[in-house]
Amino acid sequence: MSTGWSNENQSAVFGQGATGVSFDEGLRKHMLRVYNMVGGGIAVAGLAALATVMTPLGAMLYSTGLNFVVAFVPIIMLLVMGSRFKSMSIGGLHAFYWSFTAIMGVSLAYVFMLYTGESLARVFFITAATFAGASLYGYATRKNLASMGGFMMMGVLGLIIAIVVNIFLQSSALQFAISIVGVIAFTGLAAYDTQSQKQMYLMVGGGEMAQRLGIMGALSLFMNFVNLFQFMLMLMGNRE
Repeated sequence: MSTGWSNENQSAVFGQGATGVSFDEGLRKHMLRVYNMVGGGIAVAGLAALATVMTPLGAMLYSTGLNFVVAFVPIIMLLVMGSRFKSMSIGGLHAFYWSFTAIMGVSLAYVFMLYTGESLARVFFITAATFAGASLYGYATRKNLASMGGFMMMGVLGLIIAIVVNIFLQSSALQFAISIVGVIAFTGLAAYDTQSQKQMYLMVGGGEMAQRLGIMGALSLFMNFVNLFQFMLMLMGNRE
């Protein structure tokens, strides 16, 4: 499959013609910035969700049905971002990212109401360990994960269809299957998106474009973590 990279860049990512995976200082710094943004985004989302539950905002959202409106706001934001990515400044992209993670936290506040505190903490650490392992694999592997990423994206599309169908069926067996597939899909996407960041960095060679792609990479990895956490909760969480 043609990727448009030089042979040198392919060797750096997949180890072709080299004794191991090559990481230069620029790549390490780039990936560290991405991971710091993902970690910060998770913290912001968690605090936003907790603040929503502990203040009158939570009661207002869930008593009036506005929680359904809030749930669609992140989707609208992603669509707007997709159309304005090239025209936004670096500062604007950062502002978008942190605003998005905060709003995502508000939209996910319901999990703090549905599940016990002990369950949330336990599943969070399991999710963090799973996500870290998948991302580390994507960072270090010499294998091209492009085909796996495409397969996982097809799995996500199937998940969306299955979730919509199960709204009407209310099948516990289908819900269990959805949870299993969701965990597999977003674990795989965490590895794929991590490797994609390496590929894109080697293609653009640093600079402003690398910063832009880093913010988008952090956004993708943040979403992978959030979705993985939710599907893990469906599998292992204890409800109130």
